[in-house]
Amino acid sequence: MKSSVFLRSLLGVVLLSATASSAAPNLPEVDLGYEIHKALSYNKTGGYFTFANIRYAAPPTGQNRFRAPRPPAWNRGKVQDGSQDRICPQAPPAWLQMATPFVKAYLTGDKYNGTQQDLDQLNHTVQYPPRDPSETEDCLFLDVVVPKKIFQQARSYSGAPVLVWIYGGGYTIGRKGGENYPPSGLIGRSSSYGQPGIVYVAINYRLGAFGWLAGPEFARGGTPNAGLYDQRAALNWVKANIAKFGGDPNRVTVMGESAGAGSTTHQLTAFGGRKPVPFQQAIIQSPAWQVITSKHAMDRTFKDFLRYAGASNLDELRTLPESTLIRANVAQIWHATYGSAVYSPTAGDEFVPEIPGKLLAEGRIARNVRIMVGHNSNEALQFTDPFIKGNKAFSDYWRLLLPAATDRVISYLTNELYPPPPQAKGSLNYNDSVGRLSAALADFGFVCNTDYINKGYGGNTYPYYFSVPPGLHGQDVPYTFFTGRPTDASTASFNTTVANALQEYVTTFVQNGRPTSLSVRGLPPFLTSGRNARIQQLNVMSITAGRDNTANARCKWWQQAPYA
Repeated sequence: MKSSVFLRSLLGVVLLSATASSAAPNLPEVDLGYEIHKALSYNKTGGYFTFANIRYAAPPTGQNRFRAPRPPAWNRGKVQDGSQDRICPQAPPAWLQMATPFVKAYLTGDKYNGTQQDLDQLNHTVQYPPRDPSETEDCLFLDVVVPKKIFQQARSYSGAPVLVWIYGGGYTIGRKGGENYPPSGLIGRSSSYGQPGIVYVAINYRLGAFGWLAGPEFARGGTPNAGLYDQRAALNWVKANIAKFGGDPNRVTVMGESAGAGSTTHQLTAFGGRKPVPFQQAIIQSPAWQVITSKHAMDRTFKDFLRYAGASNLDELRTLPESTLIRANVAQIWHATYGSAVYSPTAGDEFVPEIPGKLLAEGRIARNVRIMVGHNSNEALQFTDPFIKGNKAFSDYWRLLLPAATDRVISYLTNELYPPPPQAKGSLNYNDSVGRLSAALADFGFVCNTDYINKGYGGNTYPYYFSVPPGLHGQDVPYTFFTGRPTDASTASFNTTVANALQEYVTTFVQNGRPTSLSVRGLPPFLTSGRNARIQQLNVMSITAGRDNTANARCKWWQQAPYA
């Protein structure tokens, strides 16, 4: 596996070649009330229009910084065509540069020559990447991709199913579209075998400090979890406007991977289930969250950002130039602890009254939402610090990661739940320090989250397990966005049978509420989790029905959140 390929996988990014698009002489326009938006292009091969960079909220700049998004202003003086791309400010942590060669060496059995000193040196000097010309605070935009036939029937029938994509990237990097997540495969698959097709939407949301600052001091004038409010605003926009493009606002599926899947879960648990959600289904792939519950930790992160920005309070932050805040965001996240990215959803406010695991256990969730949820076989290797060796280092790492945990909790986690190799028992099969930490991080940050969702919805979910080797976090994304052939963004083990099946599971679930494979014959029915914890297993040898190994005592312990 090439190192560049791994990095893209880690960020939840796939670079697949889209089919040729071209400008058409008579591109359609849609009247959104507050503005008129014109399609940017028509894809002749796929037969669909792309309405790019539609504003769904007012610019979150100046006095709107660090607040919940506000409705877009009236702007009908000029037809908008979305030709100016927009992405939110990005900030990768330094450790990503070491993770790439480490994972490659670990998977191939080669010696990794990096050292703790190398990591310390890397952290010492911030590397400010060149600014992408489309990177801006004013980034609350979305794309709508719609087949021509569906668009032309917008006024004559009830509308097509809608799929809304929320990208991942550790809550600090990511973008809605371009070559990263080509919708052509999903759109083509959805209109095959006599199916009517879907409308595809991809949204931006604020990242890093711009979208995830929190804590008592910040909350006096700012909105914690602003990124979640951005997503909710975009979903409300879809509900209000998608019919104008030929979509059915009552048949909306939200899909996300990694941080996008964690965000989708937070939308399901939003407001403790007290408010309705503007969608009917969700596809949750490797849901990632490390919900911060410590008010002290939240305040410390806010104060650190003030220091990096050279400001003394939130009011002063709102007066600083955009470039100053972007550099401060990059610098702060650059120094993130290995495996983390500083920012994540935080608990204790109106949108996130408690961590999702507890809300799911207590039934404080959006009901009557159909769920498809998946995880991979090797979720956390990319996030595993290779220099954590020995019991004390393992224990110290978790003390840093879980600052509110008691000594008793850390001791149980270290000695009983994930004991030193070779004492691992049951489904734990690690035999070295890397495997031990990777197993613990996978349970904590990804795998057990799927168990909470399955149980929270009473087993009425469709779970899958992706284990095509090496089964890394994000490896299933090219399968979801499969365009008909593997590309240089895929691993050597890319399996087209699995890709066809997974993409059909996704599109049939979007259209019918039940995942089914239409082209891959002889597969077992994709059943709900049920009382017996069933799961659809996708691997290089076969696609079979099996038992979900996330239904275990470790996940039960994590869901109680004894560390919060």
